[in-house]
Amino acid sequence: MPEDLLAHKPQRRRFLRIATAMTGALAGCSDSGAKKDAAATMEETEPSLLGKIASPYGERAKFEKAKRSTRESKTPAAGSSGTPLQDTYGIITPSSLHFERHHSGVPEIDPAKHTLLIHGMVERPLVLSVADIKRMPSMSRIHFVECSGNSGGEWSGKGGPDPQRSHGLASCSEWTGVLLSTLLAEAGVKKEAKWLLAEGADACKMGRSVPIEKAMADAMVVYGQNGEAIRPEQGYPLRLLLPGWEGNINVKWLHRIHLADQPFYTKDETSKYTDLMADGKARIFTWEMDAKSVITAPCGGQKLEGKGFREISGLAWSGRGRIEKVEVSTDGGKTWAAAQLQEPRYPKAFTRFRLPWTWDGSDAVLSSRAIDETGYVQPSRQALIDVRGTNSQYHCNSIKAWKVAADGSVTNVEA
Repeated sequence: MPEDLLAHKPQRRRFLRIATAMTGALAGCSDSGAKKDAAATMEETEPSLLGKIASPYGERAKFEKAKRSTRESKTPAAGSSGTPLQDTYGIITPSSLHFERHHSGVPEIDPAKHTLLIHGMVERPLVLSVADIKRMPSMSRIHFVECSGNSGGEWSGKGGPDPQRSHGLASCSEWTGVLLSTLLAEAGVKKEAKWLLAEGADACKMGRSVPIEKAMADAMVVYGQNGEAIRPEQGYPLRLLLPGWEGNINVKWLHRIHLADQPFYTKDETSKYTDLMADGKARIFTWEMDAKSVITAPCGGQKLEGKGFREISGLAWSGRGRIEKVEVSTDGGKTWAAAQLQEPRYPKAFTRFRLPWTWDGSDAVLSSRAIDETGYVQPSRQALIDVRGTNSQYHCNSIKAWKVAADGSVTNVEA
């Protein structure tokens, strides 16, 4: 027998057992009943009329209802929308479902008139058009973007009732653009330059300080998302992408980069996006998003229809690098089992994990914890509180738990 067939022999035997069981179940039906059911099914599924003609831009089936949840802020035109993680497949978030977070609304920008200014501690100040940037050497990379306030409600222990409202300010896309280091090389960065200010063209002029090491390592100026132009709410026509770092520093509608020898301490990185500690002091420049995971099926808001086999599935990610392991517990954290990780796995990107599970109809508590390539292990909520207290609303990456009740309903429960 060929080696590849030998390697998959256990899976083949399992498939044959399932197929045999299904055949036996079908055989128990009467021939006349089966024929009637088959005829009814064919009548329902066979098209009786010609379908729609080709359209200039595709749309999803009318039966698919996944949509973002929205939340307005007290500040005019500010707000956010969350990705329905429980309704997505694989690791790529559709552009139309990518979460939003903006502080002064979404500007409408003509790419033909938009420019990127690079100035300050550089040898050759530059004003680049979008067309100029698109002519430069490009690349595409898969990375997640996560708001640092994602899962902020989990600090309280009550948490979100479903993945969208607990973890929905995180999404993963294929981004296309130019390495920031390429643009900075064109400008000629002076050796005294240690920081840069990235500023957006929105009404609030969102600005964040970025250390030069990150700018030169893997930062990108992107104009493409999932094979098309980035959406307006994601920063069209240009966005700064800092893989693995908190969403707010991935400045949208990017129009200015200013090089300097020190951080700028903008209003957006001092009044907000700092972590208030138990003693009243605040951590600043906590850019990296730590390892995190959430089970998306079964999860809060869903209901299991009957006992038996099903797959536990979810997403894991880390701003430190690649996810190396995800463990799943079905008994409230008493025991853990290693989940299967979907390949290929990318650094600083969503990783899909799966674990086969047979539900016996009794109460169960499902949770997951991620381990990244640095060895960092996703902590419990109490472990986070022991270190940081409960004053913060940012960077909460605690273990999330769902309770499966005997009637099959799934709800949020404190881990």
